[in-house]
Amino acid sequence: MTDTAGITSEPGVGAPVEGRKPAVRIIELTKEFRGGVRALGGVSFDVPRGELTSIIGPSGCGKTTTLKIIAGLVDATSGQVEVSGVSVTTPGPDRAFVFQDFALMPWATVLRNAAFGLELRGVPRREREATAREYVDKVGLSGFEDAYPHQLSGGMRQRVGLARALAVDADILLMDEPFASVDEQIRRQFQEDLLRLLSDESKTVIFVTHSIEEAVYVSDQIVILTRGPGRVSKVVRPGVDHSGGSDEIRRSSAYLDWVEQIWHELQGYLER
Repeated sequence: MTDTAGITSEPGVGAPVEGRKPAVRIIELTKEFRGGVRALGGVSFDVPRGELTSIIGPSGCGKTTTLKIIAGLVDATSGQVEVSGVSVTTPGPDRAFVFQDFALMPWATVLRNAAFGLELRGVPRREREATAREYVDKVGLSGFEDAYPHQLSGGMRQRVGLARALAVDADILLMDEPFASVDEQIRRQFQEDLLRLLSDESKTVIFVTHSIEEAVYVSDQIVILTRGPGRVSKVVRPGVDHSGGSDEIRRSSAYLDWVEQIWHELQGYLER
């Protein structure tokens, strides 16, 4: 049952993707922190393989907590995360995390930072540096391989974090507000770069953002969480056609309608 095209009215159930099993399945996740603070109140949704799924909701609804549980960085109080049908509770090579605060080693060069995940996996130096160099180039930092994080802008440091995540060739990228610390012009460029990279890499992405406009623009699927303790309110599939130019898409009635519909959905929780 749908209340508008592409919006499911049954909490936690997204429109199925024909012929595909989900890459990730989140089943009734709850999380209670010390002191009785309840972040999640039973979150369930599927993440289609090879797509970008955004999680959006009011502040404190458990977006980042959900992402960290999927990554295996935080334990759920109850519930389950399945990756390719296998229950997971710890980090694994099938998932790579892109942090909001870059999480770079300040004493290491761009190339060393980009290769760090491969270094942890025991990949020989020559091989890991060749792979890291390839992804440093793909994220637009060719020529900065020997630079250090303090010599880079915030946007450039975030590109290093993305290169590091891509270099380990994980099937699933987990991105926690990766563009929140850059200005709007750079943010839009990052969105274009991300979509271009994903068209080449065929990754499954789970993407946390506060921006409705960003979620609608980059996502195949958007999971809307209620105010904390977070639950799934709706799962939507905007179906944005990226064959046109960026400005044309952002001015289109379909794009603007989706932004407005999701804003009204979130506004209801903000007013309660």
